[in-house]
Amino acid sequence: MMTAFACKLKMSYNLFLLAFALGIGGGFQYGLQVSVINSPAEYIKSFIHETWVRRYGSSATEELITLMWSFIVSIYSIGGLLGSLSAGYLSVRFGRKKTMLLANIPTVLSAALMGLSRLCGSFEMIIAGRLFSGVGGGLALSIHLMFAGECAPRNLRGLLAITASTAIALGKFTGFALGLREVLGVDALWPVLMAAHAVPALVQLLTLPFFPDSPRYLLIDKKDKEGCIKAVKQLWGDGDHMAEIDDMLAEQEAIHGEKAKSVCDLFRDQAVRWQLITLSLVVSCMQFIGVNVVYFYAYNVFIKAGIPHAQTHYVSLGIGITEILTTLVSGSLIERAGRKTLLWKSHTVMALALGLLTVTLSLQDSFSWVPYCSVALIFIFIMSFGIGPAGISCSLPTEIFIQSYRPAAFVLNGASNWTLLFILGLLFPFIVEGLGSFCFIIFLIYCLSTAIFVFLVMPETKGKTILQVMEEFNRLNYRGKKRQTALQQSNCSAMTVTRL
Repeated sequence: MMTAFACKLKMSYNLFLLAFALGIGGGFQYGLQVSVINSPAEYIKSFIHETWVRRYGSSATEELITLMWSFIVSIYSIGGLLGSLSAGYLSVRFGRKKTMLLANIPTVLSAALMGLSRLCGSFEMIIAGRLFSGVGGGLALSIHLMFAGECAPRNLRGLLAITASTAIALGKFTGFALGLREVLGVDALWPVLMAAHAVPALVQLLTLPFFPDSPRYLLIDKKDKEGCIKAVKQLWGDGDHMAEIDDMLAEQEAIHGEKAKSVCDLFRDQAVRWQLITLSLVVSCMQFIGVNVVYFYAYNVFIKAGIPHAQTHYVSLGIGITEILTTLVSGSLIERAGRKTLLWKSHTVMALALGLLTVTLSLQDSFSWVPYCSVALIFIFIMSFGIGPAGISCSLPTEIFIQSYRPAAFVLNGASNWTLLFILGLLFPFIVEGLGSFCFIIFLIYCLSTAIFVFLVMPETKGKTILQVMEEFNRLNYRGKKRQTALQQSNCSAMTVTRL
């Protein structure tokens, strides 16, 4: 009994270290870049104005400076899209580990460009730096989620994958903290603030080489059984893991030696039709949850509640801490309650919170106590987001797609999220101007629709092998004889591998 406990402790210890090595250069970088750009906004606009005057001898118009600033903010999404589109090919060609390390090259380059931009008198270097940062971030985030999901044993698969959402929340919190006036949020230090993401990139370059590549990648894609067993022992300890390896062999047999599929194959193949629908609705369209809109309104709500404008940055830290804590809570619940239960319940609570928030924001100036209700609803919404979709979306793509379709699924997921982030970033000011607080109705409809879909359609993936999950989806993908044939083929494949 003590031996089993020690083995489990070693497994948890090694997986925790791997989660750190992946997170520091993956989800953490994404969260950091999303939040760190807010603090130096006015300083960078002043730098653009000064550079323009020095070059051309005349002042740039306010519209031009605003356009340049908007471009600096939004081009990160374009870079993220480019990076996520390359994740599928690179992860198969070079492996998960090498691709993760390669993602740090554009990240370090971007830090150098933005850090030296003021010294060189070039705001174009900030634009280029943000683009390269997006490329590295988009690639690293996709590989992070894939790598983490493939390295965990079945009973810890959700827990390890959910560390990605914790890394994102920690990145956001760190960006807010570094942007404080007491740290780097002053005019003289904004280039250092913009180059701060070089530090986590260097940390990953120093730590990740000590870990093996994904066991599933080694066995299924590289046909390296010895390398897979060695990786499993390093990550999970010296216990008996043959049941897990048999699951991987069964998945390899089910693929029938097929090469990695493309994104087009995802749309064409009936065998993954409902997996694709689940991915698209539950994971790839997460921008429609409206968490960024809630963050936008939070500042106004907090000021109405009596919090001084100068203190809103510290309130942001409070929101960041809340998101971190809720992702940790999600990690403790995901293997108990299951993915399906957490998803439909959290989406339902978010829909209710958005509906009530629409009402309280409309009555914001009518009663003195209404802003406090809005503050409570914002925190309820953020907690529900952290417990449900923020964490579970990290593990779901790994669990519902077999190895040959998984890289393409992550490419599609990354491309969809980055594209929606860019589009909503451009359209959001116009949506708010046109609808005001009623803009939450759009996101409410999405949350409610997703809750209904998950409750009625999506199978539970907790504690199941990839083939068992595939069998659950085959009941939706096929009808009649076709379904029976598919199920029989899957069962025969699994039995053949077990006998081997």
